[in-house]
Amino acid sequence: MSIAVAALTLWILWLLLAFGVRIAVSLRRTGDAGLRMGTAPPGSAQWWGKTLFALVALAACAAFIADLAGLPRIGLLHHPALQAVGVVLALIGIPGTLIAQLAMGDSWRIGVDETERTPLVTTGVFRYVRNPIFTAMLLTAAGLALMVPNVFSLAGTAILLGAIELLVRVVEEPYLQRAHGTDFHRYAAQVGRFIPGIGRLTPTSRTTHPH
Repeated sequence: MSIAVAALTLWILWLLLAFGVRIAVSLRRTGDAGLRMGTAPPGSAQWWGKTLFALVALAACAAFIADLAGLPRIGLLHHPALQAVGVVLALIGIPGTLIAQLAMGDSWRIGVDETERTPLVTTGVFRYVRNPIFTAMLLTAAGLALMVPNVFSLAGTAILLGAIELLVRVVEEPYLQRAHGTDFHRYAAQVGRFIPGIGRLTPTSRTTHPH
């Protein structure tokens, strides 16, 4: 099996676990798929986040198709050792995404509905970082990009990082602060945003409010 086929297989597996399996679990437990991105008005931060995620999916498809069609890989990144690192990152990130999603229990959502209130999850992997799902997604994307390092895979990873930063800083964390007040701020002051200990809120800091 070529490295490109292996990367494509891992990407499909990630999609099946992170979306197919998790949505199925949510439907079985609550009768609700947990999808809230459709409630975002056009031009809003959440709408842009959804749009950027769609671009990430297109970039991923283009990366695999282009590589299989013979597009040259980026020389500095095209090395067996880096490809091995990519495999390890992807194999950590793929199950890590589902583990973090399942840790949210019935609070799991894709997107934010301002009228909805769900319990604040601070246990499991959420004891170490506030956004473990996104951390695992970035690990997966970085791993796949190292396995198939071309302009499309790197662009997709960069767009994913931008989309996650936008959604977390402008949509999700401001919503959690409004919904949970001091409970969220106390939690965020102790736990890092994506990496343990990094990105903790200070007692005087405030998350950005969406426009």
